[in-house]
Amino acid sequence: MEITVDTGRCCSSGVCALTAPDVFDQSDEDGTVVLLTARPLVSDHVAVREAAELCPSGAIELQECS
Repeated sequence: MEITVDTGRCCSSGVCALTAPDVFDQSDEDGTVVLLTARPLVSDHVAVREAAELCPSGAIELQECS
């Protein structure tokens, strides 16, 4: 899995950081998403998919890698 985020689209809800804290954080300046790792561990994939689904602005994009 590879993750990309669009900080310009992010509405700073923080759902991603709460759902997958090992992968996402929030900027101290404006609360927008901070991607901690673009290629998360397999053990984080379920939480990352949930975070992307729950993101109210659709700022998180996932690409499945083989």
